[in-house]
Amino acid sequence: MATFLYKLGRIAFRRRRYVALVWVALLALAGFGAASASTATSSSFSIPGTEAQRAFDLLEKRFPGGSADGATARVVFKAPEGEKVTASANKAEIKEIVGELKSGSHQIASVADPFAAKAVSQDGSTAYISVSYKVSSMELTDGTREALEDAGEAAQSGGMTVEIGGDALQVMPETGATEIIGVAIAAVVLVITFGSLIAAGLPLLTALIGVGIGVSLITALANVLDLGSTTSTLAMMIGLAVGIDYALFIVSRYRAELAEGREREEAAGRAVGTAGSAVVFAGLTVVIALVGLAVVNIPMLSKMGFAAAGTVAIAVLIALTLVPALLGFAGKRVMGRRARRAAEAESKPEAKPNMGTRWARFVLRRPVWVLLVGVIGLGAVALPATSLEMGLPDDGSQPKSTTQRQAYDLLSDGFGPGFNGPLLVVVDTKGASDGRTAVDRVSQEIEGIGHVAAVTPATFNKAGDAATITVIPKDRPSSTETEDLVHAIRDAGDGIKDDTGAEVLVTGATAMNIDFSEKMNAALLPYLALVVGLAFLLLMVVFRSLLVPLKAALGFLLSVVAALGAVVAVFQWGWFGSLLGVEQTGPIMSMMPIFMVGVVFGLAMDYEVFLVTRMREAYVHGESPGQAIVTGFRHGARVVTAAAVIMMAVFAGFIGSSESMIKMIGFSLAIAVFFDAFVVRMAIVPAVLALLGRRAWWLPRWLDRILPNVDVEGEGLRKDVSGGPSEGGGRRELVSV
Repeated sequence: MATFLYKLGRIAFRRRRYVALVWVALLALAGFGAASASTATSSSFSIPGTEAQRAFDLLEKRFPGGSADGATARVVFKAPEGEKVTASANKAEIKEIVGELKSGSHQIASVADPFAAKAVSQDGSTAYISVSYKVSSMELTDGTREALEDAGEAAQSGGMTVEIGGDALQVMPETGATEIIGVAIAAVVLVITFGSLIAAGLPLLTALIGVGIGVSLITALANVLDLGSTTSTLAMMIGLAVGIDYALFIVSRYRAELAEGREREEAAGRAVGTAGSAVVFAGLTVVIALVGLAVVNIPMLSKMGFAAAGTVAIAVLIALTLVPALLGFAGKRVMGRRARRAAEAESKPEAKPNMGTRWARFVLRRPVWVLLVGVIGLGAVALPATSLEMGLPDDGSQPKSTTQRQAYDLLSDGFGPGFNGPLLVVVDTKGASDGRTAVDRVSQEIEGIGHVAAVTPATFNKAGDAATITVIPKDRPSSTETEDLVHAIRDAGDGIKDDTGAEVLVTGATAMNIDFSEKMNAALLPYLALVVGLAFLLLMVVFRSLLVPLKAALGFLLSVVAALGAVVAVFQWGWFGSLLGVEQTGPIMSMMPIFMVGVVFGLAMDYEVFLVTRMREAYVHGESPGQAIVTGFRHGARVVTAAAVIMMAVFAGFIGSSESMIKMIGFSLAIAVFFDAFVVRMAIVPAVLALLGRRAWWLPRWLDRILPNVDVEGEGLRKDVSGGPSEGGGRRELVSV
């Protein structure tokens, strides 16, 4: 692989104008496709194999035209202090708004009069209008949303408080200015690392081109592939981070080759052949982990994983082709003035030990203490993970300043928290001898279950073979009591089916969220086993060792669990929540742990490969195990540190998002990179290797013969390519001196 990439790097350098033109053309084509593509008309959320999804599908069949997947809204009214919404003036105002909503848009399916639907609180202070739409929230026109927002303005002028909840007002999340700050921090780190504006600008430029192509393609295909609004944001988050890092490794190796006196084309070829091999492997691990999300069988999560994986693949291709092409345009200006003077000098002074060297020597002197501090520290941070509760965000997790959150609070105060998450019970009476009797029994059974605030009369379809019953829980949608209620109704439904033949299914947004969380819980351990097993096999191929991959996999697990603990402490317990803009604590987003495992796995392998391969190379060439650790840190610590800081800055930039899902993922990835790069890879890894000594690099001979030789370190390349400095002197990197 290294030899092939070496030739690819030289071709890209030599044909740099054509290569640059191809990538610019691809960016333009992708941008044109995104600009000309129609807006995504849906963002469906389905969970195959769950009861809530089966009930949802049954509704579409038995209640045609009922817009089961349509957007919903609730216009909540609260009378002024001392008044009631049933007062003649307030009642007339509300009825007038009901009429305005019915005629306000052709996308309206139904508008429920609160006085006819008994949607008035017992004390008469609060009422709400239920609005159903024929289309999903992503298909609503701006005019429809404006009609909804304008509906309550007249009532507000009359003194009533009017707020609007539901998914009808759902819009694209905003990431905020902190995203730009993250990129700016990455630029500063690159300038400090390279000491050259040209060298610092190359990774940023290529990463932006890669993200531009990836996000534009996602936007262009959003309507065709039914991609959600957060898909492009997550692809941009991961694409920026890995794009900058991969280019960073190539540029740093190119500078090292120039410092050794090689010609520019040869330096570019060797940089792509050596560092590029590690980039391919690291990128492959990220892609596999993201594509592996498909095993969970949640279409939305699978699409997010595929989209992000595609952006990572583009970042790898750009690092292997566009980066050496741009290095050809930059010439030796990619090196700072000091580095150029040092390269031109006839004699070079002995390099002083850098921070990486000094830290490695410290770890070698105190390996047991470093290992204990690292493991115990991460273990302590991981403790909150034992209290992990997973769910999906609702309007109660919105910022308090939003009308959705205020409508949520008004409903909770006026009717009880359960009104924000009604359950929809669907009764299939096709197999029952007496359908109406079976439905009556279902209602009676539900009324006898605890934590039920209200049960509405059943509504039958035209054919009379299905009915729906709305159940209002006493507790908020994300509470464990509501989850227990869903399971209790389903357990009662099993007995009813045995006795009457009628099938009872529970659905609705709340039940869907509960089923989603349970499915993600069930998939977490198998997916974790898949990822860790994959990590072990891949690293065994790369490092030709058993204990090094085992150490890497266990370290990855430790950093992931510690990151989960930090997420629970901030977003579930509320620690330091005000600093991160967390206004409402609650369950951790169900998909976050699995998504974090997939992404962090790939990033962890980045640092493992770039750091430990230098150690193995030094050991293979005759250095003692301890000296090999020092050599690896001398050449790799500074670049890995810069890469980790850049990734943390990019991920942390998304903490400023108004969307709780994006905020949580941004924080979790940033803190996971910190733990994995600085605690696991920079402290625990060298401590373990120091304690293992030569045993760390042991591999049975029979296994060595079976495993393929991927040549990530470029050993075969040095044999194939003649000329240049000797093998021992050609591996020093300028940036770590």
